[in-house]
Amino acid sequence: MSVKASFEDKMKELEQIAQELENGDLNLDESMKRFEAGIKISKECTKILDEAEKKITILIEDNGKLEENKYETHEEN
Repeated sequence: MSVKASFEDKMKELEQIAQELENGDLNLDESMKRFEAGIKISKECTKILDEAEKKITILIEDNGKLEENKYETHEEN
């Protein structure tokens, strides 16, 4: 049974890849493979964040109508 890695797990793996690349101990071939893996994980994290943002969108019922209100962070103000 395959279990999807959480966002946090993916971020830890991405940090590990970045550390490996920064150390400079990998040969060019292995560095490219790890870089490609990092790009893939980065895209997966972006997708997870996009989906979370959609979930944060709040539906409010008003007079029988549904209004969509996007959750705003302090940074958006």
